[in-house]
Amino acid sequence: MRLRKKSLATSVSALLAAALMLSACAGGTKTANPSPDTGDKGSSTPTEAVSDKYVLGEQPLDFSFYGHYDWYTMPTWGEDAATKWIKENKKVDVKAINSQGNAQQKFNTMIASGELPDVIWMDRNSDVEKLRENDMLVPYDDYLDKYPNLKEWLGEAGINMLRSPDGKLYQFPNWYTSQPNGNAGYVVNSKIYKELGEPKLETTDDLTKYLEAVKAKYGNTVVPFEPGIEGQGIDILYSAFKEDALTRWVSIRGVPNGDKLTSIFTDPTYRESMQYAAKLFRDKLISQDALTQTADQIKEKVMTGRVAVYAASSPTENAMNAHAELVKKDPDAGYFMIWPIHKEGLDKNKIFPGTYTQLGWNVSVITKAAKDPEAIFAFLDWYTGPEGQTLLMWGPEGGYWDGYEEDGITPKFTEKYVTDAAGLGKLQADTTNLQWNGNTVFIDTAKAKYESTLPEEERNWSTRWQYEVTWKTQANATEFITLDPAPESEEGIIRQRVEDIYTEARAKALFAKDDAEVLAVLDKAEADAQAAGYEKLLAYKTTKWQANLAQMNGQ
Repeated sequence: MRLRKKSLATSVSALLAAALMLSACAGGTKTANPSPDTGDKGSSTPTEAVSDKYVLGEQPLDFSFYGHYDWYTMPTWGEDAATKWIKENKKVDVKAINSQGNAQQKFNTMIASGELPDVIWMDRNSDVEKLRENDMLVPYDDYLDKYPNLKEWLGEAGINMLRSPDGKLYQFPNWYTSQPNGNAGYVVNSKIYKELGEPKLETTDDLTKYLEAVKAKYGNTVVPFEPGIEGQGIDILYSAFKEDALTRWVSIRGVPNGDKLTSIFTDPTYRESMQYAAKLFRDKLISQDALTQTADQIKEKVMTGRVAVYAASSPTENAMNAHAELVKKDPDAGYFMIWPIHKEGLDKNKIFPGTYTQLGWNVSVITKAAKDPEAIFAFLDWYTGPEGQTLLMWGPEGGYWDGYEEDGITPKFTEKYVTDAAGLGKLQADTTNLQWNGNTVFIDTAKAKYESTLPEEERNWSTRWQYEVTWKTQANATEFITLDPAPESEEGIIRQRVEDIYTEARAKALFAKDDAEVLAVLDKAEADAQAAGYEKLLAYKTTKWQANLAQMNGQ
C-alpha cells in the first residue's frame, strides 16, 4: 500500500500534544504521573489515569550503537552542538561501536558470540531477519501508541510494509517519506561554466562537448566529470538514455520487462549508457580513479573548485559547503545544479537520475541486549519527531531558529539562517551521520516553507536546488525495496556471485578500448552470470517485487 500523507493540519494537533508531553518534563524514566497531559487544552480537570510512559530526561539514558557499514564511523556523541544539547538536556549518551572497516565480519561475530549492541543501524535486508530469527530483536508494536511520532509521520501503511513475516514491527526507518525527496543529479561549477560561455547543457551530446571544452581549456588542473564515490555518476548517466528508466534497476541488477525482472547485462539502455561512459573515460573526461577514489579525495576536489561537472547520488552536501567557501573568495565561483541530462529526442521531464522510497534508506533495530528497550524506542521516537529533527538540522534554539510558528512544531528561522550559510552547512555536515531516524516530510516542509519567502540569492544552497530540481526529478522506487535473499540461501550465494561478476564487468567495460569491447564485456558477464544461476536469482527477486506491489495496492 502506498503511504498516504495526512494533511499537515491534522498531523499538527496530535504531534503537538505528543511533543508537549515529551518535552514538558526533561526526563528519562517510566514514571507514574498523577496528572498527565490529556491533550485536551480546553479542560483543566486533571485525569486520574496513571501514565507508564518513559519521560525522556528524568534519568540518564545510555545505550550502545553500531552502524553496520564498512564506511561508517559514528561521530563522537556530544561534540556537535545538537547532540551536546541532547546530552545535557535530555541526559542521553550514545556509545559508539564501530565496524573498523569490516562490517559483515563484525556482525557475524556479534551474532555468534551473542554480544550485541543495544541498537544496530543497518539496511533493510536479510541481516534484519537473521537477527529476528535468532530471537535477538525487540518488537516495537507495544510502543507505537505510547510514543506516536513514528506512527503519525510514517502512517499505518508504511509501518505494515516494514513488518516481518511474524507480523511484528522490528525496524525504525530513516528518511521515510510520503512525498518525493532526494539529491541525485548534476552539479556544475559556476566559474568554469561562465568562462566557457554558458553553453547549452541539456543533452548527452551537450555534455560531451562541454567536457571536451573543459579539458581543452584547463587540461589536468580540472576534472571534467566527477562521478563521486564508487563511480555513482556513471549510474546517474544510465537515466539519460531512456524515459522513466530508474537508477534503482542498476542497483538491484534487474530491469522490469512486463511482470518480470530481466538481466541488467542485456538491457539496451544499460549497454548504451556504458558505451557512453566508457568513451568519456577513454577520452579522459571522467576521473581516471573513478572506481577507487575515497570520499575525502572527492571532497577535496569539489571544495577547491577543481571539478567542472559533479554527478552523484547525493552531491549536494559537498557542493553546498564548497559553494559557501568559494563564493567568499570569488562571487563568480561556486556551484549550481542543472536539470538532468537526457539523450536527444527524449522528454526531459521523464528523466530521473535518482529514486526515493517511502520507507527511506535504512533502519534501526533494538536488540535484546538493551536493558530498557522501551526507553531507547522513546528516544528514537522523540529523535524522529519535530523537536529532535529541528535540533539535528538547525541546532539548539536561539541560533538559526527561535521559537515556533503557530502550529507549535515548525521552527521560526532567524536572520542567522541566511547570513551564516557556511555555519549552518557545517552544523548539518556535523550531524549528517547522526541522522538515524530522519523525518523527510517534516524537515523538507519546514525549510521549503521558509526558503520560499526569501529572495533567490538568500536561499540555502541545498534547499534551493532541492526545491527547484532534485525533488522534481526523483522517482518513487518503493516497489523495489528489500528484494535481496538471505546470504546463506541458494539465491543468496548466487547473488554474491552475480555481484562479483557485475563489479568486474563494470570496471572492464569502463576501461574498454571501443564500443564493441564494451558490448563484448557485457556479453561475457551475461554468460557468466547465467552460469552462476542469475535466472534463478531474478525469479526470486521478481516474486519479492510482485509481493511488494500487491502489498502497496492493499492486497
